Amino acid sequence: MRASKFFDFFDLRTGAWSLFLSAAPLLLAAAALLLSGLACAFGTDAARAGLALNRPAPALVLTRLDGRIFDLSKMRGKVVLVNYWATWCAPCKKEMPILSEFYRRHHKEGFELIGISTDRASDYQKMRRMSQTLDYPTALFKDISNNGFGTPEGFPLTYVVDKDGVIRDEFIEVRDELLTSVVLPLLHHASAARSE
Repeated sequence: MRASKFFDFFDLRTGAWSLFLSAAPLLLAAAALLLSGLACAFGTDAARAGLALNRPAPALVLTRLDGRIFDLSKMRGKVVLVNYWATWCAPCKKEMPILSEFYRRHHKEGFELIGISTDRASDYQKMRRMSQTLDYPTALFKDISNNGFGTPEGFPLTYVVDKDGVIRDEFIEVRDELLTSVVLPLLHHASAARSE
């Protein structure tokens, strides 16, 4: 290869170098996205390490919208759903009436549920209005004071915690069938244990 051809290749106006420079913003954005994805993946693994099924649930203490404290560790003897949602999440809105009805029917049997909104400050009023239509207590993610669960990866996300404080399942979307096949047996087992 002649030296002039070599330098033409890197000519800022014509050669491959100009192609590289024109694609540089796109390449930088892709690299940033890849790095942020890796950071999230590693950060999520660390935060979620204690969230394995059939293992004790981590700490979760928060202040509900009504000002009362919710402490998961004090819920032993009850079956608890920890539900993460957001006002902009269509599947969240779809499952809310199902959760509300289940809570209404089974709360007196030792069933607890906390709905944790991950909304931004600009959506707090909308979140509060939506919460007023629900039968179960809700809270803002920002009002968690002890969070062993970490930040949820997506929405909706619901953890099923049994009467012994063990995570028994994780739902991506709550449906009646899941509540009937997973939660009700745990609830009936908890009720039987309380009556003994």
